[in-house]
Amino acid sequence: MTPLMATLAVLGTLDSKGLEHAFVADAIRALGHDALLIDVGCLADPQVEPDITRFDILPTLASLPLDRGLRVAAMAEAAPPFLARLAAAGRIQGVISLGGGGGTAIATAAMRALPLGFPKLMVSTLASGNTAPYVGVKDILMMPSIVDVAGLNRISRKLFTQAAGALCGMVQAAPPPSSDAKPLIVASMFGNTTACVTEAQRLLEAAGYEVLIFAATGQGGKTMESLIESGLVSAVLDITTTEWADQLVGGVLAAGPHRLEATGLAHIPSIVAPGCLDMVNFGTPESVPAAFSHRLFYHHNPQVTLMRTSPEENAALGKILADKINAYPAPVTVLLPLGGISVISAPGGPFHDPAADAALFSALRSSLRPEIPVREFPGNINDPGFAAACTAALLDNIAAAAPSP
Repeated sequence: MTPLMATLAVLGTLDSKGLEHAFVADAIRALGHDALLIDVGCLADPQVEPDITRFDILPTLASLPLDRGLRVAAMAEAAPPFLARLAAAGRIQGVISLGGGGGTAIATAAMRALPLGFPKLMVSTLASGNTAPYVGVKDILMMPSIVDVAGLNRISRKLFTQAAGALCGMVQAAPPPSSDAKPLIVASMFGNTTACVTEAQRLLEAAGYEVLIFAATGQGGKTMESLIESGLVSAVLDITTTEWADQLVGGVLAAGPHRLEATGLAHIPSIVAPGCLDMVNFGTPESVPAAFSHRLFYHHNPQVTLMRTSPEENAALGKILADKINAYPAPVTVLLPLGGISVISAPGGPFHDPAADAALFSALRSSLRPEIPVREFPGNINDPGFAAACTAALLDNIAAAAPSP
């Protein structure tokens, strides 16, 4: 069956890259969809006629000084709510852009204002580097432009046509039928807590919930927090809080200072465990700062070097977690696996350090509000019994948070 025609936004700086965006718009039309050409240029006149002008988006643009940085920043602030309104009104079903530095900054800012699942594709000269500032916690597909977005040639024509086809395919692809009626639970997981979270997921799904798992890799924690903030989540299974170790000590997988805050702001039930707070993440051994040369390391793989957290760091981490949890108004339970907070901190493991674990547990217990339950489990975090304890505690908290009939 031929898919229904969609209207796809082709958003770009048409003063410098108008011909390239017009080419993409024509490629979209050739594939059976409509294109809405949107100009977010800031300086010279557009090279092609847009469907939506820059002044529709930023009416005060003409009054701004002729400073490129200032105008790009102003457009990057005005474009997101404008594009979000087009999407909410059903006027567009996808968006694509081509850009260098300024164009990528404006277009991805606009794309980040769109909901998860809304097709977004950015062809950029910056796509092969650090894309985190542009993608944020959204599902933006960034495609390297290979050559600069500066004219149409044998390379750019092929890549721009393929990009147009990719966006059309994203719009046409329908997910398999599913029921969205199940309440949604989010969970945090790391390689060293996989067994625990996988078993907890099985138990929660058997109880009638849908469980989304996020890798505790910095960006994963930020994305989970963002989804919690959206109001779509019913409860949180925060077993793997390891990102706070990187945040405190200076590892590469930090999720920022607001990790563990969204649950409280959303007023939803949760459980929290200190999963993988025994480790700080670095890259290759050569990437570890010289100041840590005397510390205990475990080489997880050639690209990942783990450093054992010290008793002093664990005491600080326990206080940080308690401060975050103390702000939770909904039912929350803290669970402590006394036999190790990761695979490698179990007895006999390379990160087994009872003194460090004791400092963590003691700081948590002493800093939490007295009415917050703390449950101890004698085994390792990956024992099936600990997963069952986490699941039972979360289900109890969900029941306690449910409105009275």
